[in-house]
Amino acid sequence: MHRLYNAVKSALRNLTLHKLRVLLTILGLIFGVSSVIAMLAIAEGASAEAQRQIAELGATNIIARSSKPVDEVNPSKANAESFIFKYGLTYRDFDRIVETIPTVVGATAVREFPQSLRHFDREIEGRVVGVGAGYFALTNQKAAEGRFFGDADLFYIANVVVLGAEVAERLFPYGNPVGKSIRIGDQHYYRVVGVAADKSPAAGAGGTGSAGPEFNKCVYIPLTTDRARFGEILMNEKQGNFSAERLELSQITLTVGSMDQVKATADALSSMLTQFHPKKDFTITVPLELLEKAQATKRIFNLVLGSIASISLLVGGIGIMNIMLATVSERTREIGIRRALGAKRRDIIEQFLIETTVMSGSGGLIGVALGLAAPPLVARFSGIPVVVNPWSPIVAFLIAVLTGVVFGVYPARRAARLDPVEALRAE
Repeated sequence: MHRLYNAVKSALRNLTLHKLRVLLTILGLIFGVSSVIAMLAIAEGASAEAQRQIAELGATNIIARSSKPVDEVNPSKANAESFIFKYGLTYRDFDRIVETIPTVVGATAVREFPQSLRHFDREIEGRVVGVGAGYFALTNQKAAEGRFFGDADLFYIANVVVLGAEVAERLFPYGNPVGKSIRIGDQHYYRVVGVAADKSPAAGAGGTGSAGPEFNKCVYIPLTTDRARFGEILMNEKQGNFSAERLELSQITLTVGSMDQVKATADALSSMLTQFHPKKDFTITVPLELLEKAQATKRIFNLVLGSIASISLLVGGIGIMNIMLATVSERTREIGIRRALGAKRRDIIEQFLIETTVMSGSGGLIGVALGLAAPPLVARFSGIPVVVNPWSPIVAFLIAVLTGVVFGVYPARRAARLDPVEALRAE
């Protein structure tokens, strides 16, 4: 132990003689270690956020959504019905699914469409979402104010509404909206019974809307009320042109008993809907499959980002080899004297390897410090979520030290092979 202590002490003394040169040498390792930690933290954070959003949809859920087919109705047909474009899921589809697929233990239907929302002089464009009582639990939504509606509201076709967080803030910026009324569209007024807590979109992987739900911009009414007040035909006006669509349901979300039944149930659902929808005016999303793909993508990202960052470690290792070869040339006479005084070749190898280990270890420690400091700054200024795995600093540091040792072996062996007599003659 005393011998090792003296060797480390001697290595530190030799390295401190050329502080700037040593610092420039280990810069590659510093940047390599810090970039490995930072890149993995950013990739892990983004992946964790995506997986969280997908997991919120439920690993045992299956989502069927209405999708407008490409070959829309030709408006030149004489029949007036040809101007009403009919597509998407229906209430009959919902009944068939519940009655014929035995693995389904829960189901909820959703219908959504854009409408103007008004409270006194404040008016915004939002999305009206007709849902069942179980929808809020299914989408993991919490009530910030008031309550969500229940079975009684659906049974009595009540004119009640739950506001998304952003809608509530824009229509009621200075007070609690619960108990007050808003107008949806041109005719109907609805009493606010609750405000949903702020919730981020679900990464385009389910819920309402074609690109994933923007929960905060929605208002929710009972599905029975939606059907009674707005009917099944939606009128749209774009640049003076009117169009009509018949859309009964925008989405049907199913829950099965276990994850083992998800894929089989999804296949059965697809087969059933295809029989009654030859135009394929629906899409099926399986959150479990999305979650598995997200996890696979995470592994690929970690491998790619880790490989890119490892290039810096390789450059750092080459720098260490270069500087140690130069050191061997500078200390040839010192090596000769040590050999003449009885030092063996392994003593010379040991001395140089300890110096490279101290050098690479110092670079690794500085890199770990910078790597741990960078992710919080990235999260603060860019808003990108970051997650630092406990193993990433340890692995990055060990790789840095190993890189230094590997690239230090050749200079150490070269120093040990010097002929003592020739080394003593060196100036």
